[in-house]
Formats: sequence, C-alpha cells, structure tokens
Amino acid sequence: MRQFAIMARLAFLLAALMCAAAPQSFAQQAAIEAGEPMRLEAEKLTIVTAQGRFEFDVEIADESFEQQRGLMFRTDLPTRRGMLFAFGKTRLVTMWMKNTPLPLDMVFLNADGTVAHIAERTTPFSEEIVSSGGEVAFALELNAGVSRLIGLKVGDRLEHRLFTK
Repeated sequence: MRQFAIMARLAFLLAALMCAAAPQSFAQQAAIEAGEPMRLEAEKLTIVTAQGRFEFDVEIADESFEQQRGLMFRTDLPTRRGMLFAFGKTRLVTMWMKNTPLPLDMVFLNADGTVAHIAERTTPFSEEIVSSGGEVAFALELNAGVSRLIGLKVGDRLEHRLFTK
C-alpha cells in the first residue's frame, strides 16, 4: 500500500512538471476550453480628445497568446478599463469577438498613439472580422460606447509609455 502511495505521488509530480513545461499554446488552449477569462497587470493610459483628457487602466497584451485571448470570456469590464494590444510592428490587424460576451469599441492606433480607425459597438460572440483598415501598431479595446462618450475621433492622440514620440 505504501508503494502505491509513493507511486501516486511520483505520478502527480511528473504530471505537474509536464504541465509546467507545456507550451503556452497548450496551456492557453486548456484555459480557453475551460472558459476562463485572462487578467493582466494594468497600466495608466490617457486619451486626449476635444472634450478633455481621460485616464484609463489598461491591461497590456504584448505576447501572441495574450493577443489571441484578449477579453474573451470577460463578463465585466469597468468603464475606465481596457486592453491595449501591442503588436511589436506596424501591420494590418484583424480581430473578432469569438467567446467575448461584452460589446466593445476597438480603437486602432498608429505607432505614435494617434487614432487611425475606430470600430464601435462590436457584436458579442461574433466571428465577423473587424479590420484596422490599414497598417497599425496597436489596438485598444474599451467598453462599447466609451469612444463616443468621450468624443474620440480619428486623429486624436493617446499617451502611454509604449507609443513613439
């Protein structure tokens, strides 16, 4: 009986080590299948519009697996919170709302933080592609309606440490 307990413990430890060493895509896929939302550290970001300066706390998705996951499965997002996707280079960006129950505004940004395109009130759970409409370096996801509420327009500027000056 004692040998069985030792073998069971060894098997458990081996399984734990294998999971820890598993590629992030495997761990990420398991989390998606489990329907668990991802939460990242937040940083301050300021949006400057004709109506004023608006401060937000944004989670930074700068890794591929974080960008693939985004705000999927989130059922709550405070009004002044969002997610900033940092792509590392300027490119055409396409996104979707699969597994995302919250309607969002998607704000596509140039490398210097200027607004290039805004997709307002995207449809929850939709697999329809939302395009940046041109090459961009960042995308910011906010609660649906926030862009209009603060008067955000193409050409407005956002301030954050990641944007070039």
